[in-house]
Amino acid sequence: MVALSDATMRAVVICAGSLAILFVILIFVFLFAEATPILKEHSLADMFFGREWRPTSTPERFGLLPLVVGSLMLTVAASILAVPLGLAGAIYIAELASPRAQAVLKPFVELLAAVPSVVYGFLGLTLLAPLVRQIFHLPTGLTGFTASIILAYMALPTILSLCDDAIRAVPQSIRLGSLALGTTKWQTIRYAVLPAARPGIVPAVMLGIGRVIGETMTVLMVAGMAGTVPKSLFEPMRTMTGTIAAEMGEAARGSTHFHALFLVGALLFVITFIINAIADIAIRRRQPR
Repeated sequence: MVALSDATMRAVVICAGSLAILFVILIFVFLFAEATPILKEHSLADMFFGREWRPTSTPERFGLLPLVVGSLMLTVAASILAVPLGLAGAIYIAELASPRAQAVLKPFVELLAAVPSVVYGFLGLTLLAPLVRQIFHLPTGLTGFTASIILAYMALPTILSLCDDAIRAVPQSIRLGSLALGTTKWQTIRYAVLPAARPGIVPAVMLGIGRVIGETMTVLMVAGMAGTVPKSLFEPMRTMTGTIAAEMGEAARGSTHFHALFLVGALLFVITFIINAIADIAIRRRQPR
């Protein structure tokens, strides 16, 4: 009976894992099947290196470079802000805060992760954008800098909460052994706890970055959505996700614009796949053999 139950559960797990892989493959095939018709009218090189996205102009321009550059600039800027703050906050909550402070801070951080993205976008549009425009003397506050701050704040709860869980999962014996050797509290955190928690910290950071690169509503509201290649963060910029959300409802099915948006989705799928693959490789290399 036990053997039958084990065999049944093993089959269920294998079936579920196979279905998950199959769904990913089907999504990949569907995206590229809908994206390839545009290559009959526009060359792939011209689209990838095109510097303007203007689907309503004559002739139509479907340059992907503004979308890719805008997405990567926002992702890098938001990650630079969110990752150090999230890791520092996790270290404080897990290692330095009192039990009473931990009981208050951890639920508060997790509550921030549940706030809808449209609320963050509204706050950025009404509060942060005018402030950025006034401080930096810009024509508009709807810039990549404004969007990166909001995106960093949105990714911060995810990074902080998961990093906190990873640090708490480190066995207490590692801390006690390090302290017994005469190290300080900070040296123990730096050289014993964080390396042991790295397999959990890296996925937490990657999930935060995934939240940033996949965000739609916030960038649609505060990034400016300019269809040209941005030269700095203090210019309006357009992202891949924002473009799909803003234009898919207006593109006629089967049109060149329609297939161009699917090409943007396929490109976004490939980029996120590469990011996740890099994270997986980094985790495997850090795991003890």
